[in-house]
Amino acid sequence: MYIWQEKDFPHFVWDKEKVLQRLSDVKLEIGRLSGMMATLGFDVKNSTVLDSMTADILMSSAIEGIMLSRDDVRSSVAWQLGLENAGVPASNRYVEGVVEVMLDAVSNYDEPLKSERLFRWHTLLFPSVKSFEKITVGEYRKSSLPMQVVSGRYGSEMVHYEAPPSSQIPGMMEDLFKFVETSNVDGIIKAAIAHLWFVTIHPFSDGNGRLGRTIMDMLLARSDKSRNRFYSMSAAIAENRKSYYSVLESTQKGGLDISEWLLWFLDCLNQSVKKALLTTDKTLQKAAFWDKYRLAGFNPRQIKIINMLWDGFEGKLQTGKWAKIAKCSPDTALRDIQDLVKKGVLIKTESNGRSTCYELIKN
Repeated sequence: MYIWQEKDFPHFVWDKEKVLQRLSDVKLEIGRLSGMMATLGFDVKNSTVLDSMTADILMSSAIEGIMLSRDDVRSSVAWQLGLENAGVPASNRYVEGVVEVMLDAVSNYDEPLKSERLFRWHTLLFPSVKSFEKITVGEYRKSSLPMQVVSGRYGSEMVHYEAPPSSQIPGMMEDLFKFVETSNVDGIIKAAIAHLWFVTIHPFSDGNGRLGRTIMDMLLARSDKSRNRFYSMSAAIAENRKSYYSVLESTQKGGLDISEWLLWFLDCLNQSVKKALLTTDKTLQKAAFWDKYRLAGFNPRQIKIINMLWDGFEGKLQTGKWAKIAKCSPDTALRDIQDLVKKGVLIKTESNGRSTCYELIKN
C-alpha cells in the first residue's frame, strides 16, 4: 500500500522530538549565514545570490538528467534579476523558462500557490513539446493509464512507485494548496512536507521533480522571509541523489510516519547551509585580503593569479605554471612570485619534487 492509499492521508505524523532538535540545528546555521551575509557589500551579496540561484537551477535539472550550460543559466539569471553588466543572455527558450520559474517562485514567495500558477510554471518548463511526445503541458495529467516510476530495461522494469489515478489529482492538489497557505506548521517543515506531498501526487505527465523542488524553494524563501537565496538546496540534493530517491521511495511505502523523510531533508538542508557558510567565510577573507593589500601595487598578472588562488587553484603553484597562466617568461614569473613572497602574500611550501612550490597566506 502506498502512502496516498492510507485511510488518513494526508494526515502525516512524525517524531516531534527528533525533528525539533534537527530543525533547531538547521535554524542556528541559517541564522549564522544571515548574519554573515549582512556584513557583505551590495555587489558581493548580489554575486552570491547569482551563484546560488545558478547552482540551484543547474542542479535541479541535473537531478533529472538534464544538463544545462552554466554560462547560459548564469547569464539568464543575471539578466532577469536586472544586475548590471549582465550582458544579453544566449537565446535558449528552455533556460529562459526554468530561470523565470525559479525567480517567480522565490521573488514572489508570498503569492499564493494555486493551480494557475503551477500550470504557468509547467508551460515554461516545456516550451517546445513535439507532437509525438506524450506530455500534457500546462494542465494536470488526464490519462487513465497508471502513472508509474520505473527503472530497468524494457520487459524487466522495476516499478518503484505508482501515483494516484488522474481523477483524484484536482482534489488532492486543492488539499495541498490549502496546507501550503493555511497550515501553521514551521516554514521549513512545510517546505519538506509540501515537496513530499507534491511528488506523491505526481500531478503532471512530466516535470514533477523540478516543480516539486521549485515549491520547496518558494517555501524556504517564505520561511526565510527573503528573496535572496544564499544556499542551494537542490545542489545538496544532487550531491545526495541516491539517498534522496531512496528515502522518497521508502516514505511512499511506510505508512503516514514521515520522520525519516523530514530528518533526511533537514540534514540535507543543514549541509547546504554549511557549504554556503564556508563559501561566505572565504568571500569575507578574500575581501579582507584585498582591503589589506589595496595599496600594494600588484601588477595585472599578480592580481589574476591571486584571485585564482582564492577561488580554487588546481594543483600546486610553481614558477612554470605561473608563466603558462600569465603568459609571461619564467624569469618574469619568478620576479612576480618573489615580489609576493617579500610582501607576505605567498610562502614557500614543501615539495616532493625538484620545483619550489608556493601557497597563498590567507590569514
